Amino acid sequence: MPLTGEYKPSTSDWARKQAEAFEASNGEQANLLRGVPIIVLTTVGARSGALRKTALMRVEHEGRYAVVASKGGAPDEPKWAENMRRHSHVELQDLDEKRDYTARELEGDERTEWWLRATAVWPDYDTYQTKTDRQIAIFVLEPHA
Repeated sequence: MPLTGEYKPSTSDWARKQAEAFEASNGEQANLLRGVPIIVLTTVGARSGALRKTALMRVEHEGRYAVVASKGGAPDEPKWAENMRRHSHVELQDLDEKRDYTARELEGDERTEWWLRATAVWPDYDTYQTKTDRQIAIFVLEPHA
């Protein structure tokens, strides 16, 4: 069942514009970031309950996706990570396909496996990890049955 609620745009101008252009064009526009394909993740705000949309790197494997809470290696993680911990039902749009997923934070060997997939897509994740003391969270998104 698709998420419902009030959409609250990102306070980051470039991020808001990219996510909105991607969605409005069914993924035909604004679908790359520095030449790499992106997806748009919709989460439910942990405190506000509003819908939040974020453009993220496309890391897909066998119908599941990983999202990496890197925030460029900042000391704090992006708000969408906490949103998913509190509300695991999310939507993901990959080009013109939008589906419901369940988010699950990864640990151990599974996290390592997905980290390798993520850095194959976006090698900067390794650099981001060296810039912060926190372990960058990775979530796998599995399609709703």
